[in-house]
Amino acid sequence: MGEQHDIDDDAPIFAIAVAAELSGMHPQTLRQYDRLGLVVPARTPGGSRRYSLRHVAQLREVARMSAEGIGLPAIVRILELEDRVRELHGRVRDLEERVRVELERRPGARVFAAGATGAVVTLRSGTRVRRATELVVWRPRHQLEESAGDGADEPRDA
Repeated sequence: MGEQHDIDDDAPIFAIAVAAELSGMHPQTLRQYDRLGLVVPARTPGGSRRYSLRHVAQLREVARMSAEGIGLPAIVRILELEDRVRELHGRVRDLEERVRVELERRPGARVFAAGATGAVVTLRSGTRVRRATELVVWRPRHQLEESAGDGADEPRDA
């Protein structure tokens, strides 16, 4: 058997006639969707449209939503949001990979605690911070001055 090759979903490989057949639409419909900005294919240096597997999937999705009665402006917005979600998923994957690499590079060096002044300090993993156990009692000055004059703070005999 021949080797199986994975095709990039975004590779612009299909001419308009092939994309129309794969999506079950007329080529003129694909041209109209391109003019509306609904599904915009890549272009060859000569100006011919080239559709990817992702474009074909979008065309099928447009046909399904249109059949359900969703208007073209709403479909445009839905496709824009789906593209944005796809982009954000890619960014999250990239950031997760960067965090993983950073954690592997510096194992145990990322433990944080509050310092005596309230600033955030970095500690080595397994390091214990001495906890302050002092107790502070606060009384407003004006209350102390008032109670000193009337003898309220003096112990009473029962």
